[in-house]
Amino acid sequence: MQPEQKNQQQQNKPATKGLYHIVRSLCYSLEGMKAAYSECSIRQLLLFHGILIVLIFILPFEMHIRMILLIASFLSGIVELFNTAIEAAVDHTSLKKHPLAKRAKDTGSAAQLLAIVLLVILWAMALWQIFSSK
Repeated sequence: MQPEQKNQQQQNKPATKGLYHIVRSLCYSLEGMKAAYSECSIRQLLLFHGILIVLIFILPFEMHIRMILLIASFLSGIVELFNTAIEAAVDHTSLKKHPLAKRAKDTGSAAQLLAIVLLVILWAMALWQIFSSK
């Protein structure tokens, strides 16, 4: 890495340390959540997962099943945040149509699709366990 690049890279990092750095990092994360919430897909996903999380604790699942379903919901949310970040970065770079931009956006969307498919499969298996044992 050349000295110019190293200096530029260091300038982009916050100059904070210790507890203040942790607090600032938390603030940046909350700003990211607020920015993400402005996206319709994030709001829809939050509503969807909110309902699922309530059902996790209402339905008579065993604790390990609840944990797996909760992890799957969070995983889907995390993947959607990455997908939203990819789309924002691509749109910031250029709004022109480009095959690589399309590939980046489509790949992020495919990752979210897989997370949702995983969630559906896990829920189907969990519900099957409850209703097939009666």
